[in-house]
Amino acid sequence: DGRHILLNGGQALAATDVVVPGDPSSAAFPIVAALITPGSSVRLEGVLLNTLRTGLFQTVIDMCADLRIENARQSGGEPVGDLVAKHSPLRGVVVPRERAPSMIDEYPILSVAAAFASGETVMDGVGELRVKESDRIALMAAGLAACGVSVQELPEGLIVRGGNAAPTGGAIIRTRGDHRIAMSHLVLGLGAQNAVIVDEPDMI
Repeated sequence: DGRHILLNGGQALAATDVVVPGDPSSAAFPIVAALITPGSSVRLEGVLLNTLRTGLFQTVIDMCADLRIENARQSGGEPVGDLVAKHSPLRGVVVPRERAPSMIDEYPILSVAAAFASGETVMDGVGELRVKESDRIALMAAGLAACGVSVQELPEGLIVRGGNAAPTGGAIIRTRGDHRIAMSHLVLGLGAQNAVIVDEPDMI
């Protein structure tokens, strides 16, 4: 039924070479950094493209990101490809609720992309974010607001309203020891008018 794995005991195991595709959650940070920073581009090789993990990539494409997949192939039993992202004028979108399982850890960095997009980006139905390493909804709302971004905290999500200018930035962000909160705000600082500082950088 796709939910159980059965193994026979007493087997002799042998060493082998295994190719592990690049993690989409980790790839999200340099991708968004390139999208929001004028003059920037980045190429990430061998990133996992399993559709159960690529919600962030599809969402930024919906936001008019210049994100391309090159050299699509199979590696380690999974679809992989090289991702090329370039600075892009983004626009706000309503993120489909059903997309959440394929990008649940990427909503903090997505909210940063939304801060640089024109118009409103709605991210709802993601209440799970309140019980991750931190309350990521509350911390992202507070951090974005401190950086001059118009943001509305929902019971199960965020609404981020981008403007015509880059966010002010210049804030010291409280991270509660959550690396995704820290990394997301540091990426924001790359494109903001002023640098952003995080209070606990050691966990990155």
